[in-house]
Amino acid sequence: MKKTILATGLAMAMALPLNASAADYNIDTKGAHASINFKVSHLGYSFIQGRFNKFDGQFSYDPANVAASTVVVNVDTRSLDSNHAERDKHIRSSDFIDSSKYSTATFTSTSVVDQGDGKLEVMGDLNLHGVTKPIVIEAQFIGAGQDPWGGERAGFYGTTRLELADYNIQVMGDSSYVDMELHVEGVKK
Repeated sequence: MKKTILATGLAMAMALPLNASAADYNIDTKGAHASINFKVSHLGYSFIQGRFNKFDGQFSYDPANVAASTVVVNVDTRSLDSNHAERDKHIRSSDFIDSSKYSTATFTSTSVVDQGDGKLEVMGDLNLHGVTKPIVIEAQFIGAGQDPWGGERAGFYGTTRLELADYNIQVMGDSSYVDMELHVEGVKK
């Protein structure tokens, strides 16, 4: 009898369609499999590129119900790194991002829209320099699956442009905006 019930249960499970469900992930900052990068015009003559070395976050993603996805990221603004110590000190100062006063920037998604072909539009609120404004991140699902260590991962790429004046950050010359490039790989909880 037990064998019949077990066999019936297995047969039913195999016959049912496999539906993906929402999975929760921690952004993999320990393994350096995620990065938050920026590019800003330098007086209209060239571009400065850099990154934030310290951040954390999590996301929930369900490929069968993308609209249920969520993202929260916290960035330590004191970790800004443009590969030039004196410039970084100036950018972190009260002349610009004032990282001693506003040491954390936070993004919290409010909605995620499936644009098809793995493209996503992630809307949310960015709190930066003491100001919270809605932004849109154009994102791309890269892939998901097993990793070599027995875990599961999912990865995304995204871009957005931030107008510095929207966050009361000083603008110099043509440097009115900063382009953000986001590489996010999460490890399933």
